[in-house]
Amino acid sequence: MKPIQPPAAVCVFAACLLCLPTSFGAEALQLESNENLFCVLAAINAAGFDDGIKLPDNNPLRQQLRDYLAQQNIGSLPALKAFVQTNGRRKSGVQDLAQYISYALSVTGPPDFAWRTRDVEVPPDAKALEGLTPLLIDFYRQARLDQLWQRARPVYEKELEKYHTPVLSMTTKVDGYLRVSAGGYLGRRFQIFIDLLGTPQQVQTRNYGDDAFVIVTPSVEPKMFDIRHAYLHFELDPIMIKYGMDLQQKRSLLDVVQLSPLDENYKNDFVLLSNESLIKAVECRLDKNKAGIQQAMQQGYVLTEYFSEQLPVFEKQEQGMRFFAEQMVNDIDLKRETARIAAVKFDSGQLQRKARQVTVAGPELSASAKTLEQAEALYSDKSYVKSRDLFLKSLEQKGSAEEHAQAWFGLARIATLQNQPDAAVKLFEKTLEASPDPFTKGWSYVYLARLSRAGGDPARATKYYQEALAVPGASDKALEAARKESAGIKSQDNPKRDVP
Repeated sequence: MKPIQPPAAVCVFAACLLCLPTSFGAEALQLESNENLFCVLAAINAAGFDDGIKLPDNNPLRQQLRDYLAQQNIGSLPALKAFVQTNGRRKSGVQDLAQYISYALSVTGPPDFAWRTRDVEVPPDAKALEGLTPLLIDFYRQARLDQLWQRARPVYEKELEKYHTPVLSMTTKVDGYLRVSAGGYLGRRFQIFIDLLGTPQQVQTRNYGDDAFVIVTPSVEPKMFDIRHAYLHFELDPIMIKYGMDLQQKRSLLDVVQLSPLDENYKNDFVLLSNESLIKAVECRLDKNKAGIQQAMQQGYVLTEYFSEQLPVFEKQEQGMRFFAEQMVNDIDLKRETARIAAVKFDSGQLQRKARQVTVAGPELSASAKTLEQAEALYSDKSYVKSRDLFLKSLEQKGSAEEHAQAWFGLARIATLQNQPDAAVKLFEKTLEASPDPFTKGWSYVYLARLSRAGGDPARATKYYQEALAVPGASDKALEAARKESAGIKSQDNPKRDVP
């Protein structure tokens, strides 16, 4: 695994006894290979997944692996072939890599390949391949995929080297331009997976909860346009969501894009349309591509020209995009933009992309989850009163137990910042009672340990640190904090804590 080191980030220290997880650095940005993808794609290749097999951009590993597996006596292979022949296909009958990638990202990996989340939260396209799991379990064991993975890793490492420098340069340039810190929102991760066994010339993206995935298949040159596009979404999506209520006041502009070639999602969601327009404006600005602005307008991204006019203003002032976006949203003049859009002749021309881009969204967010996103954005901007109100609102809305646990977690952090340790303890306990996800659960135990330690109860603190270390899938930073701080108790030291 090759963590991408972001540009220098400002560490935010809480004005109280706790260190809050507000910046994650290398934990938030990663470029790596992925064993799940290798196992799933090795299996379907052995079973006859031939999409793009004759293209020259295939990595030699794909054919070598296919040839090797064809020579083995694998008892589960006939059933696996039958499954691949009848599943994972688009309506046209063409084999569909996207569905298998969604499945690989949705399971825990070998040897059990269980769902990472509850059934109701599994992406629909992955859920459709549920029958693959028992076949994959047998194939993994019989084909000794664990050994093949270890033998294949040097090939992946070589491919990763090709991407490391351009990805680092891209993220540094984007973050510098937007004046944002990489992964500046709680627990969000941007991960690029290099896949050498799939159809070449593809860049596929997934957004599952707080995790953004970019899956890149073999190509001669890194597909940086598409990777950057996904990264801009990673940085700008939470910013535009934060101002979603303000943007909705301008949604009458949707009326004038109904005849455009846009996907229906953009025609019905003004926040989504505004966000994509801003991203295209930033892309054109970074690439000095003035013609691209009109291309985007003609495709239906009708605020691209407006945002392109605002970006030079943004560049001349000192605020980061997280704060300047509010001004841009408020300054949208409905009358002026309606007139501008009326003069646009829509067409279906596409901005240049060398890679075949596939974007698959995760399950639709619940009302509670949408409110949580806004609450976390406000929390990151230190708007604690407004953030608290939205965390409370999220608890009242329909959502999963994990989402409600995240709301309790947000309220607990705010209580900590407001120097209310007793309230914070109760709220962290409510978080743990509400079936939290591993990230939230691990950090809740760490916070409870710190509160106990500050209250003069090292024995209870040690117990909470041990609980944190026992949480499967907990944040690496939470585990690191638990290990370091529990060691400090044992040695009766008072070491300086790193900001997670």
